[in-house]
Amino acid sequence: MRDLILKMSMSLDGFVSDMDGSNKWMFGSDQEAKAWSVETIWNASLHIMGSRSFRDMAAYWPTSTDMFAPPMNQIPKAVFSRQGPAILSPAHTAELQPGAESWTEAYVASGDLAEEIATLKAQDGKPIIAHGGVKFARSLVAQGLVDQFILAVHPVALGKGLPLFSELAAPKRLKLVSSRAFPGGAMAQIYRPA
Repeated sequence: MRDLILKMSMSLDGFVSDMDGSNKWMFGSDQEAKAWSVETIWNASLHIMGSRSFRDMAAYWPTSTDMFAPPMNQIPKAVFSRQGPAILSPAHTAELQPGAESWTEAYVASGDLAEEIATLKAQDGKPIIAHGGVKFARSLVAQGLVDQFILAVHPVALGKGLPLFSELAAPKRLKLVSSRAFPGGAMAQIYRPA
């Protein structure tokens, strides 16, 4: 059975997205933090995400030469969407990177969230890494489906934005597994449910 890891960037004041969804504050120039994040992403056997994030990522990663592109393209995907297979039809005119076909071959999960996650967790392999968006991540948290939280806390305060834990029915205790500081001021905090 494989764990479900929720990997999210977060501001110092606890927001995982700004109000307009541009989130430019997440993309700093700290090469050590970026290398750690790429290594973390490679440690997955499946990437899962909601339909909005999938559409945005499927439009970008298949042709990207960014350092994150190889793991984002080469690791299989699952998208949670009620649209069915129609979500898998991104069109690209630029040259595709190795593994880019994984975006059009993604598993489309359209059933009950907890049941679909249980099915994916029951498969063999390295952990599952869940990427946002906020609505999808909140649903995973609210239903208690996350086995590990990897929160990259960035040295920025947004003042307002979208929090991750706003749909909890009661306080959720977490146990710190590890913490790592990066030269640019970001912190990687890894937690498991207590």
